[in-house]
This record gives sequence, C-alpha cells and structure tokens, in this order.
Amino acid sequence: MATVTLRHPAVAGRFYPRNPEDLRAEAQGYLSQADSKPVVEAIGCIAPHAGYMYSGHVAGAVFARVQIPPRCIVLCPNHTGMGRALAIMSEGAWETPLGEVPIDGELATSLKQEFPALHDDSAAHRGEHAAEVELPFMQLRQPELRFVPIALGTGQFEPLEHLGLALAKTITRMNEPVLIVASSDMNHYESDAVTRMKDHRAIERILTIDPRGLYDVVTGQDISMCGFGPAVAMLTAARQLGAKSAELVKYATSGDVSGDRDMVVGYAGVVVR
Repeated sequence: MATVTLRHPAVAGRFYPRNPEDLRAEAQGYLSQADSKPVVEAIGCIAPHAGYMYSGHVAGAVFARVQIPPRCIVLCPNHTGMGRALAIMSEGAWETPLGEVPIDGELATSLKQEFPALHDDSAAHRGEHAAEVELPFMQLRQPELRFVPIALGTGQFEPLEHLGLALAKTITRMNEPVLIVASSDMNHYESDAVTRMKDHRAIERILTIDPRGLYDVVTGQDISMCGFGPAVAMLTAARQLGAKSAELVKYATSGDVSGDRDMVVGYAGVVVR
C-alpha cells in the first residue's frame, strides 16, 4: 500500500499552542474579536504568519471576514532556503493539532500542468512556518478544507507573474470558489514609525490591486515584506479573475503587543474581491 505523505507541524508549541483545546480557544478568540462586518466571498487575501501572540489578531480578522471555501491555495515565502524556488506539494496531508488537512491533488496537478515551473518538493515546506500558521484558522472556519501549499523562494517578478496567471486560468477551469491566501508579514526590524511609513507605501499598491507596483515599491524602497512574492502572485491572479476592490481589514505592528517601538514587524490583513 502506498504511504501517504504527512507533513507534521514544524512550529506547534512555538508560534501557536500545541494542545488542541488551547489552540482552538486561542484561534477562535482571535476570530471572534474581529469586527462584526458581513462575511464576503473573496478571490484572495493577505494574512500575517508570526506567532499568534503578535499577529493572531490580524490573521483572525482576515479569516473572520472571508468565506473559506473547501478548496484553497496557500502561497507562502520560503524562509528556510530549503528546496526549490517554486515548490508545491500535490499529495498527502498536513497535520495540525486540530487534525489533518488533505492536499487537493486535482487542483495541484492542474496547476502544475498550467505552470510546469512548479516542482513537487516537500523539503521546501518541511520546516517552513508561513503556511502552517494559517491552517488552524482555516480549519475552524471550514471543516471540509483541502488545500494546495506553494512556497516561493524567488524574488523575480516574471515567475511570480506567470504563477499568478496560471492560478487564474486554473481557478477559472475549476468552476467553483477557490480562495488564494498569500501568507506575509510586512516590514521587519525597524522602528515603529519607519515600519508604518514603509508598510503603508506597500499597502497603497495592494489596495489598488497593482502587483507590479507592489513589486517595484518593495524592491525599490527597501521594504522587508517577506511575502511580497505570494502577494504579487495573488494580486496578479485576482486581477485576471476580475477583482474589483481590496480592503485593509486590520493593520498592526508587533510593538502594539510588546510595547517595544524601536524594532518591530508590521502585519497587514487584506481581503481582495
């Protein structure tokens, strides 16, 4: 019998609670803290991926705002440097303390056919936290969740754009809702004032659904947004899929929690529809 590829949690007990009851309570708390705006059907979103203590309230606001369909794609940066630059997993499941999330093999295979530069590579995902920390929120909102994880280790515009175009074509063929989650924190390790200034330059481009503009401002103005690649690909796909608006659901920095304003990380939650 073939063995199923099961990806075990890399950061449970560090970025979020390992105990299922504690994790459920904490994540549900962040979801329920969100503004009581109506839930919307979105094409894509941007959610942060730091430890829940720092960014969970921003991620919770995003995932409370959008309908989570059974099929999702989670794009994340590759912080570890392991594996291929365009790394997908197309079989198996990911384990979290709340249970297993199966990989959507049909959707992954269709994406690889559309964009052959994507390579099956579990090594790129094994120690990477940025997709993992989104899953418990998504599991709580959608018990039937299955997903496709893609880790991006490239900072070049063209492959990010081509991925976005492939996402749009593949999702159009699916003929059912597919949410694209771009996992990203914003500027890193500068003062609160500098971080807010830099982040809002990037957020301006995101809110106009301008992937090239986001790429240019991040790379040209030294904004250390770790997931700009996922955001560029998601925004490219969203434009192709007819997105009309983007909403900043919540913005914060780590200084809001720690009180340290000298060296912070920014977090933006955005919904695109």
